[in-house]
Amino acid sequence: MTYLIYARKYRPQTFTEMIGQKPVVQTLQNAIKNDRVAQAYIFSGMRGVGKTTAARILAKALNCQQGPTPTPCNKCEQCRAINEDRSVDVLEIDGASNRGIDEVRSLREGVKYKPIHSRYKVIIIDEVHMLTREAFNALLKTLEEPPPHTIFIFATTEFHKVPATIKSRCQHFEFKKISHKDIINHLNDIAAKEKINLTPLGLNLIAEAAEGSLRDAQSLLDQAVAFSGENISDDDLKEILGVISRDFLFAFSTAIIQETPDQIFPLIEEVIDKGYDLRFFYKELIQHFRNLLLITAVDKPQELLPLGEEDLERLRKEAEKFSPEEILRYLVVLQQGEQGIRYSTHPRIFLEVLLVKLCHFKKVTPLKDILEELALLKKGFKASGEAPINPVSSIQDSEIGTPEEASSPGSLQRIGEVQPKEKKDILSALLDRLQREKSYLAALLSQYSSYQFKEIEPEEESQTLKIFFPGGKDFFMERLLKERKLLEEMASDIIGSKVEVKIMEEVVIEEGKRSREIEKALKDPTVQSFMDTFRAQILSVEPIKRSKK
Repeated sequence: MTYLIYARKYRPQTFTEMIGQKPVVQTLQNAIKNDRVAQAYIFSGMRGVGKTTAARILAKALNCQQGPTPTPCNKCEQCRAINEDRSVDVLEIDGASNRGIDEVRSLREGVKYKPIHSRYKVIIIDEVHMLTREAFNALLKTLEEPPPHTIFIFATTEFHKVPATIKSRCQHFEFKKISHKDIINHLNDIAAKEKINLTPLGLNLIAEAAEGSLRDAQSLLDQAVAFSGENISDDDLKEILGVISRDFLFAFSTAIIQETPDQIFPLIEEVIDKGYDLRFFYKELIQHFRNLLLITAVDKPQELLPLGEEDLERLRKEAEKFSPEEILRYLVVLQQGEQGIRYSTHPRIFLEVLLVKLCHFKKVTPLKDILEELALLKKGFKASGEAPINPVSSIQDSEIGTPEEASSPGSLQRIGEVQPKEKKDILSALLDRLQREKSYLAALLSQYSSYQFKEIEPEEESQTLKIFFPGGKDFFMERLLKERKLLEEMASDIIGSKVEVKIMEEVVIEEGKRSREIEKALKDPTVQSFMDTFRAQILSVEPIKRSKK
C-alpha cells in the first residue's frame, strides 16, 4: 500500500474529530439537524487549521445515504467516493490555478444540472481570493440564486481580499489557530499510534514551530521520523527545526545583566558561524525574555510554559538576577527594535548596537530611587531649620553685571532671571496681555530663556527690560525686534512708567566671575548632596526671603 503522510492519514473524517474549531463545528451540525443549510459558505483562517477538511465533512454530511446527518458514516458509497476524491457531484477546485472568467463560466454551466448520484452538488473553491475580479462578478448571480441542491463552499487564507459583494451572499466562518495544548495532545495521540518515542520538550518544539497550524505540526513530525526513526531525540529535533540553542539565549541574557558588552560581539559571531538567521535569532531572544518575565510574574509558570522542570529551574535562577522592572524594560526595547532589524540593511550591526545598549541599562537610576533621595533631602532641610537654596533661581542684576561684560569663551554659567522689585511679574503680565491681543507674539516670546528688569536710575530716563534668548533662536529674536515698539508700549502700560525693551542673545558667565553667593552655595553640604544625587549644576542663585512668623 502506498505510504500516507500523517497529515493525510490522520485527517479528520467527522465533525467530532476536528480539533480546536468547536464554534464552527457546532454551528454546522445544528444547521444540518434543523435543515438550515445555507446556499454558500466562506471558511477563512490561516493554513492548516481545517478549512478544506470541514468543507469535505460538510459535503459528506449532506450526501451520506443515512443523512443529511451531522455524523456521516464514512462507510456508504457516497462517503467513500468523497473520501477518495472520485465523487462527480463534489468538485474541489483550486482558485489559484482556475482563476479566470472562462473557468467560472464553465462552472456556472455545470451547476445548472442536477446532481447525478448525490443529494447535493457541492462546489469547493480553495484559495478563492485568487479569482480575478471578472471571475467574481460572473459568480455573483449564481451565488444569489443558486440552482436547487447546489452548495458553494469557499476557503481562503486572506479573507480581506474577497469582494464585499461575495461576502454579503455567504455565511462566513472564521477558523482559529489551533492552540499549543491541542497540537501537543494530537501529536501525542499520533506518537502513541505510530509507536514514536518523543520527549515533552520535543513535542513542545514541534508545536512551537507549527505556530498554530495542525497540518504543519503533522508534517514536521513526519519529517522528524524520516530523519531519526521512531526514537526522536531533542538534539535531532533542534537540528531539523533550526532551533536556537537555549545556551545561546542564556549567554546573551547573562552578558546583559552582568553589563559585559565585550561579550556581545563574539556571541553574535558564534550565532552567525552556526548558520542561524539573525532575524530568527532576534525573535527567539524576545521569546526568551518573555519567558523570564513570565517566571517572575506568575505563580505557576509551568501551566503557561510547556517546558521540563530542569528548563524551568534554569529560567528561575536566571530571572533572579533581574528585577521584574528590568526584564520589562529590556523586553519593551527589544520589541521596539523588531521593525528595525527586519528592515535594516545591516542587521548584524543593528543587533550589536542594540544589545550593547541593553548592557548599559542598569546604569539608569530608577525613578523610585530618585524620589526617595528627594524625600531624604526634604527631611534634611526640615531638620536643619534652614530654607534650602534654590539651585535654579535667578541672580540679581547688580551681582552679575550686564551680559556684555560677562561674555567670554570657555565660560560655564548662564545668566539667570532677575525678578523686578515690584510685586507684579512684568514678563508674565506681558505674556498674558500678548496672548489676548497678539497671540503669535506671545508664542514667539515664550521661547525666551531668561530676563533682567532694571529700575530707573537717577541719570536714566526709563526702566529697562532685557529679554534673553538662547543661541539658535535668531528667528524668534528677529521677529520680536520688529515688534519692539509694541512690546515697549505694553510693558510701559503694565508698569505705569516708561520701559525700554531689549531683545538679546543669552551669554554665559566666566568661571572666575562667580558671585560670592554662588561660591557659598557650592560649599553648602545640602546643595552638594542634591547635586551629587541628581548630577546637577548650579545655573544661578537668588537669596530667598524668609517669612516672618
